[in-house]
Formats: sequence, structure tokens, C-alpha cells
Amino acid sequence: MQREKFSSRLGFILISAGCAIGLGNVWRFPYIVGKYGGAAFVLIYLFFLLILGLPIVIAEFAVGRASQKSVAKSFDVLEPEGTKWHWYKWGAIAGNYLLMMFYTTISGWMILYCVKMAKGDFAGLHAEAVQGEFVSLTQNPVLMTVCMVIIVIVCFTICACGLQNGVERITKVMMLCLLGLMIVLAVHSVFLEGGQEGIAFYLKPDFHRLAEAGLGEAIFAAMGQAFFTLSIGIGALAIFGSYIGKERRLAGEAISVTLLDTFVALMAGFIIFPACFAYGVEAGSGPSLIFITLPNVFNAMAGGRIWGFCFFLFMSFAAISTVVAVFENIMSFAMDMTGCSRKTVAICNGIAIVILSMPCILGFNVLSGFTPLGAGSNVLDLEDFIVSNNILPLGSLVYLLFCTTKYGWGFDKFFEEANTGEGIRLPKAVRGYMTWILPLIVLLIFVQGYVSKFF
Repeated sequence: MQREKFSSRLGFILISAGCAIGLGNVWRFPYIVGKYGGAAFVLIYLFFLLILGLPIVIAEFAVGRASQKSVAKSFDVLEPEGTKWHWYKWGAIAGNYLLMMFYTTISGWMILYCVKMAKGDFAGLHAEAVQGEFVSLTQNPVLMTVCMVIIVIVCFTICACGLQNGVERITKVMMLCLLGLMIVLAVHSVFLEGGQEGIAFYLKPDFHRLAEAGLGEAIFAAMGQAFFTLSIGIGALAIFGSYIGKERRLAGEAISVTLLDTFVALMAGFIIFPACFAYGVEAGSGPSLIFITLPNVFNAMAGGRIWGFCFFLFMSFAAISTVVAVFENIMSFAMDMTGCSRKTVAICNGIAIVILSMPCILGFNVLSGFTPLGAGSNVLDLEDFIVSNNILPLGSLVYLLFCTTKYGWGFDKFFEEANTGEGIRLPKAVRGYMTWILPLIVLLIFVQGYVSKFF
């Protein structure tokens, strides 16, 4: 059976970026930028994005395009005879399932808050009452399950419609709407009275604050954010490489995806910091920023109900674009492994994801006594730790070693694939760096993840 293809280059770039653009861009990136000295940190981050994230994105795209398969069969097709690289397929697909086991729940929260904002549920509430809304949500497993099931049904339905008619057509519209909404929200925030202080906080390099936080800590934070922002290491980008032709060199495509992902992260800061400074609200990190801090900001804002709805609609698009991209990888894996139709695979995996998502939902209420990573942690934290601190870095290491060593696909074959077509050429000078230095950096990030978590 002939492999499906994207109908346009724009579709490939937007959907690959949609996979990379996620909730972490919005609630984590602005926070760490502020914590580590504003523009000073952004420069460090962009440097590491270039030298860390970009080469691994190119490697994933190359493996996908050369094999014309998902991670289910890509290593089998390209590996030297007798080697065992294909064993990693099970680690990669486990990463996709684990990511969806908590990401679908958070995406469900976004949809619910979109509805709440539209209805005006937060109007007139004081800060404690807004926090109470979020707490009551996490204590209501039935409501969270309904929201999660809606996300699963919608996203698997999109994937079941096919690559061009479902995934590409819907995601292109969502991504363009996401970018449009983001620009409108950012312009609005920038022109808020008092918002200029937020822009200064965000963009003016503060080397004193950088030194206060610790240069070493800031560098590791920049490396970590640059590494994890692109969803690399689980074959979620390789699958889209398998859907494109040989017309374009892969370095240029990887740069386009990385730039779009970075643009969204940077614009999130323009939305959040001016708004928080304008209304004297501390820009916290994690769920508290999105579900407690920002509803308070919108409450104080003229026309806040409309702006709040637009913000959570934007966040919903960001979440759904990632879910659709990962579901497409899961479905392609199942189709490559079983030969079943798209619709059959969508139904079976939809049921599986709903069941697998229940521990995360129950972890906030029924299973709240289970604290796997210490006091205050829950099932979501454990699932996130397994994916972010283990499967992503180790998976990226597998792709790197597979593409650069003679025991895998080999650098010459990878280099030829990456440079097939027109566009920006990957220089051969990167060979030593990608073979020896980059794997060590990835290994360092993996070790640092454990050190910062447990020590």
C-alpha cells in the first residue's frame, strides 16, 4: 500500500511545529525566562536550541523519510543486519502512550476553562474563589473524565479521517488560528497600562538576576528547555518525516519547525508578563499560572471575559495540535505493526487511551495519597518524570547514535538523506560534534534531571 503524503510543505511544517508546540511553551518558558534574567536567559536558550534541539530534529526527520515508516518499522528498515536498534520501538511507543496518559487530562482542563470563560463563571470572583474553582475541578473525577474523553474522541476522529483530509486539514486551520490569536493577545497585553514594566522584565537583560540564580543553574535550565520543547526522542517527529518527499533538505525544514516553536514560546511571554505586571499579579509557574493566576488577571481586565476566552481557546489549540500529532504517531505505529485500517486502529486506541488516562485523573482525588516522588507529588508528576526525564533524553540518544555511528545507520547515509533536495545544507563539519559531543550533552541532561529531582 502506498504511503500517505502531506499535500503541501506548509502542512508538514505546521503539523510538525504543532507537535512541538505544547503547554510547556506557555506556562514554563515565560516563567524560567523571568527567573533567570530575562533577555540574558533567552540568548542562552536560543544558543542551546540551535546546538542541541536542531540536530536531533534533523536526525528524526531523516530516519522517518529514509525508512518511509513510523518508529514501528523505521529502525528495522535502516539498521545493519543482525543489530537490535529496532528494540527501541517499544520504548518510543511507550513514551507516546505515557505522554497522552496525562496530556489528555490537561487538554481537557483547557477545553473546560474555555467554556467557563465564555459563560463568565469567573466574573466577580476574588483570588481565593478562582483558586477554589481549580481545586474543585481536580476533586471532581467525573467532570475531568468527561473532558478527557471529549479530547480523545475529537482527536482520534481527526486522525481517523486520514492524513490529508483529517490531520493536515484540521491542524493547519488550528495552527493558523493559534498563531493569529497569539498575536492579537500579545498586542493587547503590550498596550495595557502598566504593561511596559512587564516587557522590561521580560526583554531587558538582567545579568545581576542571572548571577543571583546561578550561571550554572541557568545554563542547565536553558539546556533542559531547549531539549524538551521540541518533543524529540519518541518518533513523534520522525512520523512526519515519513510523510514528506525528497524535494527539500531537512536542515531547512527543521529550522522552520524550531523557529515556529520558539516564536510561540517567546510570544507567550508578551501575553503573560505585561498582563501580570499591569494588574500586580505574580507570574507563577505550572498549573497555577494558567488556571489560577491568569483567570484573576482576566477578571481585573476590561473585556476580560472575551480576552480570557481567546486565551484558553489559543491554549486549547496548542494542546489539541500536540495530541493529534502524537495520536497520529500511535496510529501509524499500530497500522504498521498490524495492517489494520485507520478507523479500527482509532477506535481501539481511543478506548486504550481513555483507560490509561484514568490513573492521572484519580491521582488528584481518589489516589491522592499516592505520592510517588515525595510529598506533594501525584500520578501526573510520575508520568511526566518518566517521559520528560527518561524516555525523551534516552530516546534522543538512540536517534543520535543510530544516525552517527557505524554500528547503526551510519553518518554517511544520514548525511546523504538529510541533504537530499533543495534548501539549507547540513555541513559535514558537524560530524564530530553530533557523534561525540552532543551524545555526552544529552547524557549530562539525563543525569542532571535525576540530580535536580532527587538531590
